[in-house]
Amino acid sequence: MSDTVNSDKLLREFAPQIERTSKFGKLWIAFLCVVICYGWFALYWQVSRGHIVTGMRDNVVWGVYIVNFIFFMGISYAGALISGTLHLFHSEWRKPIIRMAEFITIISLLIGPCFIMLCVGRLDRLPNLILFGRIQSPITWDVIAISTDIFGCLLFLYLALLRDLGKMRDFTELKVPQWQKKMYKILALGYTGTADQQLRLKRATDVMAGMVIAIAIIVYSVLAWIFSVTLQPGWHSTIFGPYFVIAAVYSGTGVLIVAMYVFRKAYHLEEHITLQHFVNVGVIMLVLGAFFGYFTFSEYLTKWYGSEKNDEQLIQVLLKNYFNLFILSNYVGVLVPLIVVGFRKLRTINNITIAAVIVVIALWINRYLIVVPTLETPYLPIQDARAAWQLYHATWVEWALTAAGAAMFCLLFTIGSKLIPIVQVSDLKEEPEQPGDLHLM
Repeated sequence: MSDTVNSDKLLREFAPQIERTSKFGKLWIAFLCVVICYGWFALYWQVSRGHIVTGMRDNVVWGVYIVNFIFFMGISYAGALISGTLHLFHSEWRKPIIRMAEFITIISLLIGPCFIMLCVGRLDRLPNLILFGRIQSPITWDVIAISTDIFGCLLFLYLALLRDLGKMRDFTELKVPQWQKKMYKILALGYTGTADQQLRLKRATDVMAGMVIAIAIIVYSVLAWIFSVTLQPGWHSTIFGPYFVIAAVYSGTGVLIVAMYVFRKAYHLEEHITLQHFVNVGVIMLVLGAFFGYFTFSEYLTKWYGSEKNDEQLIQVLLKNYFNLFILSNYVGVLVPLIVVGFRKLRTINNITIAAVIVVIALWINRYLIVVPTLETPYLPIQDARAAWQLYHATWVEWALTAAGAAMFCLLFTIGSKLIPIVQVSDLKEEPEQPGDLHLM
């Protein structure tokens, strides 16, 4: 009975956020739509004129698009790992933030693969990946892995939402359009919270939580192998699998902290998302930052000390042409969160959020430094000596589509929070009463 009262109280608190949109919220949605429309224009421009309108050329065949693909897929796996792990460990403090992690997972999974399609010159040949894909190809591995991950994370998110969908279906005080009420009723699947239903839902959610953790590790390892099985300087590395997984969860933790800060301010969730939540997630970020720093040091140390010609040339390019980005990515992006979270006096909500923003930017740059400098230092000398063909510079088309992808991420997050409370309003008992249990007085 107390659980029902508490859920109704939370629903009354969050009802205004679902029932209406503030003036600022409407302006925010309008701004995101304008950015997305600009991206659609850039896409039309690219499709009608070809990849010549981008900075990609014959030797630098990948650019910002593949960087965005790796980044979005990374934060999606981070959301899956964080939400799945917190669920399995039954961490009580997870409840106000776990939905944000779940939203990050599925929204990033929907946006990330779109960027890899932008790299394809002949979109009409995409079905060939399925019809004539070769199992020996890492690209085929990635298609299979991502498809499996999308299905598994959608199912996990749906199971996690089922309790709240049932509550919102039965909450008569909620003033939403009729189609929205019908949507809650259909998606709730007749869930009423009986002991048997809770037991089945708990078992199913536990199984899916374990599966999404395993799938996330496998899928991002497969993505790393696309690089590491290629005999290119900077890519051919045996630690790229765990390196990518750590970097993915590290960046995803930063995105989660930023989301916590934004929704805390926008929806006045100070009572639910407290300093302790930022500190807890910040500690996770600190640990991951330490691992990321270790892997980065190990990766560059072995290349530098080995003094192989091509690796040495790549390091020279990094330190000469990308020195500022290299320092920001591998030093500032590691040391700032370690200092901010490591010292108790610096652990404020604003400081942790600033550190998280730096981590997100640094990890995006890290992906850029993995992709572009390697392609600018091929094994064979570049035949055309023009600087425009030797070096990569993203054009307005690529930046417009990048901004559109970020805007779509924010828009889907905003829409999701308008349909489902961003903070979980109902909770499944960790050990629900099983049918037939006897109560001994």
